[in-house]
Amino acid sequence: MNSPLQIALGNDWNKLPPALRAHYQHGTTRDTGHLDIAFPGWMRPWLRLLHRFGALVPRAGRGVATVVDKRVSGTRQYWQRQIRFPDGETLRFDSIWETAENNTLIEYVNPVLGLQMQPYVVADRLHYRGVHFVARLGRWRLPIPEWLALGHTTIVEQALDETRFAMDFRLKHPLFGELFRYSGEFEACQLASARDDAYPSS
Repeated sequence: MNSPLQIALGNDWNKLPPALRAHYQHGTTRDTGHLDIAFPGWMRPWLRLLHRFGALVPRAGRGVATVVDKRVSGTRQYWQRQIRFPDGETLRFDSIWETAENNTLIEYVNPVLGLQMQPYVVADRLHYRGVHFVARLGRWRLPIPEWLALGHTTIVEQALDETRFAMDFRLKHPLFGELFRYSGEFEACQLASARDDAYPSS
């Protein structure tokens, strides 16, 4: 059984270094690390609203302890992100990844709203390019142009060694500039079960 990314990449999956394959492999996996989260101050009310619908987080910070648990069930991969700030506040950001046409992926943040992305490999780096946002209505998927929503999505991931990788996620609108960014370094491992004590020290 393959993960959604393995299916979307096909033979290019084998071009990924071990740390990135461990990050996306089939089974139950956990990434532990730290995130830098940044956005313009005027975006905070909008991010609070988006967070209520399951998307992104409405708080900025540097070196924020983060744990990402993932499991594959059938053709879907379930992501559970927990971001713990130094004052003890923990924010959740969960999503479900599914494969779509033309070797793309859709990340759904709730049963209706998602982001369709095109993954590809350049040298030893994994890239994602946003195609459009998606509204799922029953069996139908309505594409929403990026400029009508948060803007263009890019993600770049690069292995640092055999188990650690760095990632950089950005949302950039053609009119309003960069609206959201989070980046950080993580260590990937495969687990039989998740533990509650996995947060790295701040």
